[in-house]
Amino acid sequence: MRVHRYKTAGGKDLILDYIESLSKDEKLDGLTVLDLLDEGRIDELTIKPWKSKVWEIYFYKHNRIFYVAIEDTDIYLLHACRKQKNKTEKSDSDIVVKRAKELGSLLSKKFI
Repeated sequence: MRVHRYKTAGGKDLILDYIESLSKDEKLDGLTVLDLLDEGRIDELTIKPWKSKVWEIYFYKHNRIFYVAIEDTDIYLLHACRKQKNKTEKSDSDIVVKRAKELGSLLSKKFI
């Protein structure tokens, strides 16, 4: 499985930047999530559907990584954030939806 992390037009890896900004324990767990994804061991992660074809990975306390998977070959990480309520913050939700639509346009697929 190939893992594609969301990057800005300038090449900045926003998923990794978010994980690097966390406390030591949270950062370690976030990096472990990325390693498990790279190794194709997604079944070892805590995952649930979010919206339409977008899923979320839970890690250390209230951190989430939102992603879409294309068959068994590619996974696209769209956004990472701290989910502090039972519901995703509107600003984070808007980012995930925007990036899912952007990715859908590039790949000629509909995720949301």
